Amino acid sequence: MRHSKLVPEVNAGSMADIAFLLLIFFLVTATISTDEGINRLLPKDCPTGDCTNPIHERNILRIVINNNDEVMIENDIVALEDLKEITKSFIDNNGDGSCNYCYGEKDSNASDNPKEAVVSLQNGKNTTYKQFIAVQNELTKAYYELRNTYSINVLKKPSDKLSKEELNQVKEAYPFILSEAEIK
Repeated sequence: MRHSKLVPEVNAGSMADIAFLLLIFFLVTATISTDEGINRLLPKDCPTGDCTNPIHERNILRIVINNNDEVMIENDIVALEDLKEITKSFIDNNGDGSCNYCYGEKDSNASDNPKEAVVSLQNGKNTTYKQFIAVQNELTKAYYELRNTYSINVLKKPSDKLSKEELNQVKEAYPFILSEAEIK
C-alpha cells in the first residue's frame, strides 16, 4: 500500500484580482513626465496696443530658418552666434528718438523703439526642432540681456533683485513681441 501524501493546495483564484488592483494603483499614483515645450505666455491683448494699425516695415525683424537649418535675416544667411547681437541692435535702435533708455545707433533700417519692435520668426517644414530651439534661445538671450541692462542702468538693481512692479516695468520697456509662422 502506497502512502499518498496530501499536497496542500493554494487557492489562487483571487491572485489575478490582486494583481489587477496593484496595476491600477500604480497607474493612478505614478507621475508621467511630459515635455513642456517652450514656456511662453500668449499676450491677452494685442502687444502693440492697437492690432488694427499696420506695423511699419522697419519695425519688423524677419528671421527665417530654411529647410537646410540655415538662419536668414532679411534674406541674408547669418551665423546662429550672430543672431543675438543682431536682434539686440534691432530692438534697442531708438530710431524715432523716443526711447530715453536705449543705446542704439538710430539706424534707418531698424526699429523705432523697443515697444514697436516685432521679431517675426518663420521656419520651413523640414527645419529641425534642435535648430528652432537654438534660434529661440538666442532671441530669449537678446531680450534677457536688454532687460538686464535696463534694470541695472535705470532701476540700479540687478534683475534678480527686482520687485514685481519693477519686473513689470522692465517687461514694458522691452516687451517680447514674437510672431511665429511656418513657411508656406
